[in-house]
Amino acid sequence: MIDPDSKADWVPEADSENDVDGDDMPLSMRLSIADTLTLGNATCGFMAVYFTTTGILIPHLTGSDETGMARHSAATAVILMLMAAIFDLFDGLVARKLRSSPMGAELDNLSDLISFGLAPAYFVLVYGMVADDAHQRVSALAAIVVLLAVVLRLARFSCVTLKDGMFQGMPSPFGALTVVSIVLLELPFVPTLLAIVGVAWLMVSRVEYPKPRGILAVAMLGWIVAAMGLLAAWAFDAPGGQLLLQTGCALQVVLGAVIPLFATARRVNTFRDNRREARAAQLP
Repeated sequence: MIDPDSKADWVPEADSENDVDGDDMPLSMRLSIADTLTLGNATCGFMAVYFTTTGILIPHLTGSDETGMARHSAATAVILMLMAAIFDLFDGLVARKLRSSPMGAELDNLSDLISFGLAPAYFVLVYGMVADDAHQRVSALAAIVVLLAVVLRLARFSCVTLKDGMFQGMPSPFGALTVVSIVLLELPFVPTLLAIVGVAWLMVSRVEYPKPRGILAVAMLGWIVAAMGLLAAWAFDAPGGQLLLQTGCALQVVLGAVIPLFATARRVNTFRDNRREARAAQLP
């Protein structure tokens, strides 16, 4: 996501309001390279919804028993969300290096809402309609919770200035992939529902998460590429593909649970250190 400190200032529009072609187009209406990557993010999110609908929901409603097509479509939808995460990672990096257009921050939030809010929430909704032990209305409620959590998180990100290098609350790409991983684990309905709601809470919480920069960005990119490979192996029914996918999903869920614990432990240690320093300063 684009950091607040990387937002470019608004550039005054051209003097002529009628001539907006070519070089006379107002700078505030020109797309930068980072904006193009952001639009790729939005496109991937929309296509994830498309494949979830045409490959999973419609065959279920029409009574089709083609499980292979559903598996391929589910894998494709999740891979598209992963690609959206790659676009989201790189548009922030490019914006910091080359500057973004004045529309950059708004485009980024709108694209994230599609790819990491609507797409995973819709995935949860469809899961509630096609899974044997799921309850459709309860799943719809969980999907709404995920969507609203992302909306609130993105709105707060636009209004709150945090210290450099940190996010407040689980980043929406990480949260979306964790929600999808929980669904793909195919756990019983109640644990799945509770885990999804827990991720939604983490997205609007005050838990601090490091921003993907430097080595962390490289590690995140490597993890996304590896996840794509696991999904492809599962989609094409490769030997051990199901086990590999569940292992990858479990690791994603574990990361989502462990990072808040480390962040909480760090805050507690910082609080204790501050109290020790305050007591030491009061001693004669």
